[in-house]
Amino acid sequence: MFGSVTVGELLSTDRGISVGVMYPGSHDEQGIPLIRAADISEGRISETPTLKISKNVHYEYRRTALEGGECLLTLVGTPGISAIVPHSMAGWNVARAVAVLRLKEQKNARFLRYAFSSPDVKNTIRNWCNTTVQPTLNLADIKKIPISWPPNAAREAITTILGSLDDKIDLNRRMNETLEAMARALFRDWFVDFGPTRAKIAGEAPYLAPELWELFPDRLDDEGKPEEWLDGTIGNWANLNSLSWKRQNYPETVNYLDLSSVKHGIINDISQMSAQEAPSRAQRILRTGETVIGTVRPGNGSYAYIDREGLTGSTGFACFYAEDKKFREFVYFALTDKENIDRLTHLADGGAYPAVRPDVVADTACTLSEQTVSAFHTVVSSWMNKISTNNIESHTLAQLRDLLLPKLMSGEISIRDAKKMVEDVT
Repeated sequence: MFGSVTVGELLSTDRGISVGVMYPGSHDEQGIPLIRAADISEGRISETPTLKISKNVHYEYRRTALEGGECLLTLVGTPGISAIVPHSMAGWNVARAVAVLRLKEQKNARFLRYAFSSPDVKNTIRNWCNTTVQPTLNLADIKKIPISWPPNAAREAITTILGSLDDKIDLNRRMNETLEAMARALFRDWFVDFGPTRAKIAGEAPYLAPELWELFPDRLDDEGKPEEWLDGTIGNWANLNSLSWKRQNYPETVNYLDLSSVKHGIINDISQMSAQEAPSRAQRILRTGETVIGTVRPGNGSYAYIDREGLTGSTGFACFYAEDKKFREFVYFALTDKENIDRLTHLADGGAYPAVRPDVVADTACTLSEQTVSAFHTVVSSWMNKISTNNIESHTLAQLRDLLLPKLMSGEISIRDAKKMVEDVT
């Protein structure tokens, strides 16, 4: 067993802990990025926060202006989610629902982040939350949270072991972002901007292989679309998922995806739950090749391409499955194209929880030829398969990290044995 300290003992005496912007004002495209609780997942902060504050507001809350290296902790909604601020985010600010922790020794920040992720600390935070409206952790209570505190050499070793797993997961994520960006750029060029057809009209040199180039007509019709291509909606080529668990066939355990589990194409968390633990909304039977898109606050980007069997989705998703395999990637990129997400966000209504109906999502307009969709599938499917391989590997690595974390923090497993387990999978 290791000793313990309170979080307060680790904090700097200068601005050791603080919360950020209470009144951010309206979005300022030229302003300072604001990190909100929704922008933080375990160990990671979104590089593209959806809100920017004016420089005047930022100056008013300069106390919480970030320098890089701080530990952030969410206070509201799902309190206790933590991440370290990368130095690339120096100069950003945080919202009121996020605590900024500055340590006496910055080298301990990553260990503290792992301590916040341990089951014992999570349980402490959960028990200490005020739940009058929604779970809220008081700022003063953070300083009282006890955490395991091994000797310096052990802390460094634990951080290195767990960090090596997180670094590999992050590498996979960045590779996947690159592959998805390539596929999304190709989708927009072919099916939104009609780039090859416009290039032909302008007499430009071909920039695709000959067999692909010839798939595109050399004229646009009166509506500015490639001649003889088909107009339709996603509902013409994919079905809304009608597969759901019934009371009589509900499995003993489910691997559950909620709207908060996915963000901008990334599956961040798969929760294994018993039938008794699973919420009533855990009903959708998801299949490989299916696209799920959150209908509540669609602008939050709760969408993903399902790359494995055995998952159960929330009824808060609109789920689309193309029986014809060649349409599956097309459906995903059409539904999640930025212009369409903006359209759904504009159409969402309902006050505190603006939402769109699944049939409104199904009405997403698209223009295509089946031959070009087939070619798109041929090019992009290998990229999506690589994304899937990386995702599954990352899920395995995350499971190992979550298994080792409490055992390392308590001294239940030796540093040597943990290193061996990590070496065997990396």
